[in-house]
Parts: sequence; structure tokens; C-alpha cells
Amino acid sequence: MEFVTVTTRPQDWQGDLLCIGFWQDQVELTGDIAELDGRLGGAVQELIAETEFKGKPGTPSVTRLASGGPVKKLALVGLGKANAASPLEAYRQGAAIAAKTAKTQKAYTLGIYFPGGDLAPDALSAAMTEGILLALHQDNRFKSEPEEKPPVLERVAFLGMEGGQAGIEKAQKVISGVILTRELVAAPASMVTPTTLAETALSLAQTYGFNVTILEQADCERLGMGAFLGVARGSDTPPKFIHLTYTPSDTPTKRVALVGKGITFDSGGLNLKTQGGIETMKMDMAGAAAVLGCFKVLGQIQPPVLVHGIIAATENMINGHALHPGDILTASNGKTIEVNNTDAEGRLTLADALVYAEKLEVDAIVDLATLTGACIIALGDDIAGLWSPQDDLAEALLRASATTGEKIWRMPLEEKYFENMKSPIADMKNAGGRSAGSITGALFLQQYVQKTPWAHLDVAGPVWSEKGNTYGGPGATGFGVRLLVEWLLNL
Repeated sequence: MEFVTVTTRPQDWQGDLLCIGFWQDQVELTGDIAELDGRLGGAVQELIAETEFKGKPGTPSVTRLASGGPVKKLALVGLGKANAASPLEAYRQGAAIAAKTAKTQKAYTLGIYFPGGDLAPDALSAAMTEGILLALHQDNRFKSEPEEKPPVLERVAFLGMEGGQAGIEKAQKVISGVILTRELVAAPASMVTPTTLAETALSLAQTYGFNVTILEQADCERLGMGAFLGVARGSDTPPKFIHLTYTPSDTPTKRVALVGKGITFDSGGLNLKTQGGIETMKMDMAGAAAVLGCFKVLGQIQPPVLVHGIIAATENMINGHALHPGDILTASNGKTIEVNNTDAEGRLTLADALVYAEKLEVDAIVDLATLTGACIIALGDDIAGLWSPQDDLAEALLRASATTGEKIWRMPLEEKYFENMKSPIADMKNAGGRSAGSITGALFLQQYVQKTPWAHLDVAGPVWSEKGNTYGGPGATGFGVRLLVEWLLNL
């Protein structure tokens, strides 16, 4: 698919489908749109009246135009409220809706004209390109016949824009990482194993020149990673501890570590998941997949930041060697853990990963984990939880979230709640009960970062969509890649 920015005004464009954007309750025909309406014999105003179009986001209004004219069909797309906290997200979603409309209307060419306001052309074109690529991506790897049938959208023109091509190119690189993440998360657990994640890291390293180290079980034993290996005991598939490093060509401005939870299937262990949800537990490695997706982007855009990617990858399964409730594990920093719930396994793997990351002497550590169902109860399916004791780091991630539209909400690190995780026979338990489960999970992880600025993102909700959303159908969303890249680019 070709993306271009052109100075052509909407009234002069020729193609299959012309999409015009309006802010909510500001559906007025002025300037270029008024001229377009005149050339189309009042078709824009007529469509507004017939469909009672108000500019609300969602379903567009579409009409076929007179045959033989320069444009075959016209669509009106609502962008929502003009004073939205994240205007880029309004353009991103509007472009996604325009792309889906082009698909249903069987358009080969699409022209989009949205009111740009004061936004830089590159920011605007990047947001719209992202929305289109996310919305049109289809994962047909496991179907006998592909769903995508001609006609297929071939060319998208962003109208009335001076510049913006660099934004398009950046967005295409970023979305390539999102798609890698989506496809890793969406694949069956029998196909994406710890070995698969390690092979993906090796492939990225070969393609982009990253340094990569894969620690095998014996290597992890020598490093004392008892918490990680405790989870791995129940699986016949060997664990892999993955360390990727992107090093910029010049002296790095910052050094950071991204840590992704890499449970490629979570049965719950002996605390077996019996109340639903086990069928989607192939997605419990979505944090790891986001880190790998981020590295695919780093290899292409090459920011001046040194980035470590850390993934402790294993399954949480049941066999004769599986972790028992009541077992005591020793993490690589010497802290002991009484396992009172084998289904609180991700934090055990992350404990050793965080200790390893801190030894790299970085300026910040950010971990992404599908850590708790409690976070979904608190924030729903669309918003990730953010925990950090450092205001500067938290605020930087929140700014990145506002730009990308990947929603996060800062949650408290209420130290009193750690009382529920104290053990009479070990340094701590691995689970603190039902109350404030996402907070106690974050407090557990905090025990494994001593000095380095650290943030934890519980992404259990937004990495998976049961019904689909503006940006795609049901399944893996690729959440976190765009957020991480935006944060890294602004360090």
C-alpha cells in the first residue's frame, strides 16, 4: 500500500473514496469543504442532513456520487470533540475508520482530508498512517483461505498537506513492530514457545546487528535464578533467558532496560485455572512480545539510546516436577519466596529478570507484564496500570501514552499493603490475596529493584481484545510497542 501527502485540495482530488473529517458539533461547510459541496451539487450537505451526522466518532456516513465524476463515493468521518486530551488519537482513529470504510466500499484509492489545526505535518501523517495500518492488518496465517480478497486498497493520499512523508515512513517502521508483536501473541502456545522467542530474538539480532545472549537452564542455575527456574520446573519445554542489546552508533544519551514477561502458556500450575480464561493464556507473553516488537522498530529508526531487552521465557505447566504451593524459592538477589499461589508465576520470573537488568547499570527499567486479572477489574480492558516510585519516569510514560493513545493510568504503591505478602517462614509470599491484587503484585516486583528508577506496566487488559476495536479484529492488539518507542524517542 502506498501512502502519500499531497497539497491537492479535496475538491480537486480524483479517486474511489473521499473521506472528510469533522469535529463533533462543528459540522460546518466552510472553505474547501464548501467548495467541494458546490462542485458535488450539494452532496455533502445532503449527506449530513440525511444521516443526521454530528461528527461523533464511530460509524461513518457514506454515499455514492453521480457516475462519471472525479470521485465515486463520499464518506464523512467523525473525529470526536475538538478539545480532546489527545488530538493525535482522534486523527489515528478517524483514519482507521476511513480505511475500514474503504475496505467495505471496495475502494482501490482513498483520499483523506481532516482538519489539521496546529499539528506538525509529520505528526499528523504518522498518526493517520498508524491508524490505517493497524486497522487493515489481518492475521490469516492459520486459515485455509485468506480473507483478503480484491479489490484491495492500494493508495492513500492525505490531502491538503505540505510535507509529512517522514511521518509516514516512521509510522510504517513502528507498525512493523506492532504487527510482529500481534502475531507472536496471537499464535498458539504450541508454536510460540520459549525457544521460539529466543529464535525471534536471534533473528532480530542478525537482521539489525543487535548483540544477543540466550541463557540456557544451566546458565540460569549458575546465576541463582531460583524464582524463574521454579516456574519452569513444571514444563517439558526448556526455559530461555533472553538478553538483546541495541547500541546506537554514537555515545548513548541514556541507557535503559525493557523487561517483558514471557510466560508462553499459563495453566496456573497446580493452582490450575478452573474458572475460565485458560483458553487465552497463550497471550501471557504479551509483555515479552512487545519488547521484541520494540526492538524491531529500534533496528530501523536507530535512536541515540542504548536499550537492553530482557525476557525470562518459560511455560507455567504441570508435571511431576511442578512447583508446589508451599514451596520456597530463592531469587538471584538472595530473597526467599514462599509460593502460596502457583498462578502468581509471572512475578517470580520477573523477579530474576529485574535483578539481572539492574546489574546492567541502566538509567531506568520499565517492565511490561500481563501480571494480574485484578488490574482488569480495576481499569477494564482498555487501560494498563502504571506503578513507579519515580515521578519523572511515570510522567514521561504518561506523556508517551497521551501521544500514542495507548492508555495507562498511574496507580499507587501503597507500602502498607505489602503486609499481606509477609511470610512467617520466608522473606515474602508471592501473592497477597484478592484485595488490591494489582498493587501487591507491583509491590512484589519492587523488592527486586534497589536503586534504579523503575516503572511497572500491568498490561493484562489492553493486550487482548475479545470483540475487536477501532484498530483491528478480535485477538492480539500489539499494545505497548508504540508506547515504548515514543518514550525512548523522547529520552
